[in-house]
Amino acid sequence: MAPPCGSGRRWSRVAKMTFYLFFLIPMSSAGNRNTDTIFGKKQKLEVQQQLKRLNKPALKSIKSPDGDIIDCVDINKQPAFDHPLLKNHTIQMRPSSYPEGFSVNESNDVSSNSELKFTQLWHLNGRCPEGTIPIRRTKEEDLLRAGSAANFGRKKYHTNAQNKVDLNIHEHAVLSENVDKYYGMLAEMNAWNPHTQFSNEFSLSQFWMKTGDYGQDLDTIEGGMMDDAYENTGCYNLLCPGFVQIDNQITMGASINRYSHYDSDQFALKFYVWKDVNGRGDWWLKIKDRDVGYWPSSIFSILSDSASFVQWGGEVVNFNLDGHTTTQMGSGHFAEEGPRKASFFKNLHVIDGRQLLRGPQNTVTFMTKPNCYNILDYGGLFYFGGPGKNPNCP
Repeated sequence: MAPPCGSGRRWSRVAKMTFYLFFLIPMSSAGNRNTDTIFGKKQKLEVQQQLKRLNKPALKSIKSPDGDIIDCVDINKQPAFDHPLLKNHTIQMRPSSYPEGFSVNESNDVSSNSELKFTQLWHLNGRCPEGTIPIRRTKEEDLLRAGSAANFGRKKYHTNAQNKVDLNIHEHAVLSENVDKYYGMLAEMNAWNPHTQFSNEFSLSQFWMKTGDYGQDLDTIEGGMMDDAYENTGCYNLLCPGFVQIDNQITMGASINRYSHYDSDQFALKFYVWKDVNGRGDWWLKIKDRDVGYWPSSIFSILSDSASFVQWGGEVVNFNLDGHTTTQMGSGHFAEEGPRKASFFKNLHVIDGRQLLRGPQNTVTFMTKPNCYNILDYGGLFYFGGPGKNPNCP
């Protein structure tokens, strides 16, 4: 995303596109309104206690131009270690190995004449020192948007009577494969700044790795880029303990500094997730050329071994039940518009049951509402997206 300038309105749009992580593991919407109208004294106390729990003591704090505050927290005092299974955890500062054929020095440039570098907005005002990790400070208004302190940071799917995801709410355009055991995946996705209609809706481009089923024993790791304002478990970013971050430059949940423009320069980033089978079996995350951190194998149940399902693509939440939301997926343009206009995933790979890096095979595409959002697969590359409500989208 180009550094914003000019009107405050543009700042508000730029501030929305963020990195995020989500993990769902077996662990035991409202707009901005005055707190007096939502919380009583007891609830206000709960909010303050939640903020104290979420916001770890900072060795340094950096004010981002978009209003976020980034706290540089001692790496040994990060939220991961609030998890009961990680009380005596020893931080792994690097993976033991990379999969064969795995390139560790990838460029994020997708245009031959582009020299765009990956930064986040807060980098304009400083960096976190070695031995710390950057964490976006949670504010009271963040808890208000969640509707309650208990709901904050949790990803919730609306489900029907059969406990399946309610597709009237969550709409997808995705490519998936589930013919193997999976020990990792990677993909390059271009970043856009999509419009979202309502404060409780979101638009995201992401990857999924999962094993198990909804309503039963389910483990999943998800990550990507989100524009926004499962059951009752699982959290975004570092809001639930579990993900151990080692990188001192990337802040999950903070704004990125560049994005793609329609029929112009494109900005994309590579995401890698892989299981360190030669080490402790942890699931590592790399963004571009940086090892960001890992999910310890010990916090999972069935995903402690391998995943049975991989997926890439887009998702939006549609809360306009009287018609259809105008929330865009990706660039807001349909897949058939192609390069520099539609959103893409490319350089798709999985690490299969033989521990080999390979391209996707026997994939299937899935579109919840193809007249609203669609996908076109070209083998190792696909385009996807859409504007949401339009003359053909009810």
